[in-house]
Amino acid sequence: MLIPFSKNCLQLFCNFKVPATGFKNTVKRGLILQSVSNDVYQNLALEDWIHDHVNLESKPILLFWRNSPSVVIGRHQNPWQECNLNLMREKGVKLARRKSGGGTVYHDMGNINLTFFTTKKMYNRMENLKLVVRALNAVQPQLDVQPTKRFDLLLDGQFKISGTASKIGRTTAYHHCTLLYSTDETLLSSLLKSPYQGIKSNATASIPAVVKSLSEKDPTLTCEILTDAIAAEYAACHHIENQINLINPADETRFPGINSKAKELQTWEWIYGKTPKFSIITSFNVLHEQSLLEIKVLIDIKKGRIEICNIEAPDHWLPRKICDKLNSTFIGSKFCPIETTMLTNVLHETCPEDDEVHSKWNIVCEKIKGIM
Repeated sequence: MLIPFSKNCLQLFCNFKVPATGFKNTVKRGLILQSVSNDVYQNLALEDWIHDHVNLESKPILLFWRNSPSVVIGRHQNPWQECNLNLMREKGVKLARRKSGGGTVYHDMGNINLTFFTTKKMYNRMENLKLVVRALNAVQPQLDVQPTKRFDLLLDGQFKISGTASKIGRTTAYHHCTLLYSTDETLLSSLLKSPYQGIKSNATASIPAVVKSLSEKDPTLTCEILTDAIAAEYAACHHIENQINLINPADETRFPGINSKAKELQTWEWIYGKTPKFSIITSFNVLHEQSLLEIKVLIDIKKGRIEICNIEAPDHWLPRKICDKLNSTFIGSKFCPIETTMLTNVLHETCPEDDEVHSKWNIVCEKIKGIM
């Protein structure tokens, strides 16, 4: 049963670790919530707001949420290593970095996200996944879905329909997982395949898997059917009312400070700047007088900014002083195409009348943008 998360519902919410407007301590056993937003940043902010503010002692929470097309990387991952950033820009797919660990996932409206909030003591990913399996079997007994040791859910023993990540705090924790019921698998596969070469990084790497949507097995399995089934199983397991409360994660009156959390998650400093230090060692060829010349590139990136840049080109094609100028100009800049485009203007200040050098400088910069 869906109901709006009104003031009356707010009064059923949990104890808060810090004062929060409009909340009382009357929940006895737990709560089931569903976000009305499809914005990945708002929903990730809601997760962390609940984690940071709610006293979950004997009062677990299950949150359902869905996002418009987005790629979500783990806290310790490298987006250049995990996804096709150029294709994402072309398709208008958002990139987000979550606060939990784990691997990269693709979200769209054909994917249900589940977040299980508990105390640290009661945190149990396997039990949560078994709950989901029971719910799936309740609506379709013929489904062969099993949890794995990696806390994924496999359909027919080989197709991944759910991946897991978690955040464990001092006293509280959450476990979230995906549930693919009708996702765009072609786009998922294309977006989660990095085209970038020569990356050396110690960042957490995702493990590739073959995925399948539940609707391919049973077209009658809709978001509403699956959500209701999981909610019913959760309510029965925790002896609470089977009632899904609709909430708006952009509502500051109910979640004070949540919009600042969402804004932080959208910043370049969080999405890209939190990438563990990495290097790119690569090369490319340029055509010169009927022959190909090799341009070597070595770039070290720290906190998303270029720390060391060494672009080497044959002196007769691009003079050493021009290469040195290019290298020094890149130092400290963001490792992104927009910043590189801006840097091409530096040449016009350095050599305002040398069209040939301008052209070569632009060729190098365009090639560099191709690896960003």
